[in-house]
Amino acid sequence: MNHTRIPKAALILVGDGKRALFLRNEGSPEHVSLVLERVLEQENPPTREQGTDKPGRYYGADRVSRSAMEQTDWHQLAEDRFAHEISTALYRLAHANEFEALIVVAPPRILGNLREAFHKEVAERVVAEIPKDLTTHSVSEIGRLVSA
Repeated sequence: MNHTRIPKAALILVGDGKRALFLRNEGSPEHVSLVLERVLEQENPPTREQGTDKPGRYYGADRVSRSAMEQTDWHQLAEDRFAHEISTALYRLAHANEFEALIVVAPPRILGNLREAFHKEVAERVVAEIPKDLTTHSVSEIGRLVSA
């Protein structure tokens, strides 16, 4: 992982499709000390546990030709909604001037969802993006891995 400089009082978002940690650097860029400020979580079981029926079929105008509909990916839809929920929380913090610098740590697909969902006011404050899943690590371990 590349060395990332974490400014004092920077907000670090560590998220995945079902959990987001909002951390603050209470230390200096040289001696990072992350403090957990907020946690957002959502239940998001796999699609197979969320779907209730088989995908439907479409019959053409001639009533002879037919094709199967693609099954809805409920899991992905929930991840997309959660990215918007995170984005909204960050927008409120940015609008209240709660942070100057934002570092986003998330798996690549979630990072892309967040990037699309970020309001301009939030996107302008992003100083680094790290495409990793660190939500299962401890706060001290996240600090060590991000600033290493």
